[in-house]
Formats: sequence, C-alpha cells, structure tokens
Amino acid sequence: MSPEEYIRDRVDKQIEWYSNKSTVNQNWFKSLKIVEIVCAAIIPFIAGVNQYIQYGNYIIALLGVLIAICVGISSIYHHQENWINYRATSETLKHEKYLFMTKTGRYTGENSFENFVQCIEGHISRENTSWASVVKSKNGKNA
Repeated sequence: MSPEEYIRDRVDKQIEWYSNKSTVNQNWFKSLKIVEIVCAAIIPFIAGVNQYIQYGNYIIALLGVLIAICVGISSIYHHQENWINYRATSETLKHEKYLFMTKTGRYTGENSFENFVQCIEGHISRENTSWASVVKSKNGKNA
C-alpha cells in the first residue's frame, strides 16, 4: 500500500469518522443539558404559581422525570467524554498526517512511512482501548 492510499483509505476515513462522531456526541450532550437546564429552571416557577395553574403538580413531576431521563441517558452514553475524546483523536490524526506530508519531525528519515503507520495505528488503538475502558468502568460491565 502506498502512502497516498494509506492516507486516503485509512487516515482520512478515520479523521472523518472521529470528527463526525465528535459532532454527534457534542450535539447530544448540549441538547440533553439544555433540556435539563430549562426543566430545572421552570420547576421553581411552576411551584411558585402552582395555585394558578391547572395540573401544576403534574407539570412539575413531568419536568422532574425529563431531568432524570436526560441524566440517565447522559450517564449511559457518555456523550461529553466521547465528544472530547473523539475530537482529540481526530485532531491528533490530522496533526500526524500533516507532519508526515511535510516530512517534518519524526517523519524525515527513510522509515518515515513505517513510523507514520505505526503512530496512526497506535493512536487509533489507544482511543479504542480508552473508549472500552471508560464504558466498562462507567457501566460496571464488559464493553
């Protein structure tokens, strides 16, 4: 496999995957947090004017349930951690790619492509291992 093929077929696809997954996780994290914040802010208001609102207690209960659901989803899927880890991995892969393409740093010698492949695969492997470790420790079971 040539360096161009490796970059196109492996590195660029991994960068795109991690970048896309980072964006998805960021959007989920922020959306769930916004729902939590809005619900938590509305509860005291409804409680204060409860005597004027029909079914106010039910509305407060529903908002509390929504908060619990958002917190539960966040604790299961680890959107914040995934967002940060995926973004960091994507940026690290880009950094290594640009170092290799410009033949700088550790990519100046005749083994530069071999070093590049080992470095890229090492980053991908470490991220996969890190993800599995986070999921396992947070969920208390095997990933």
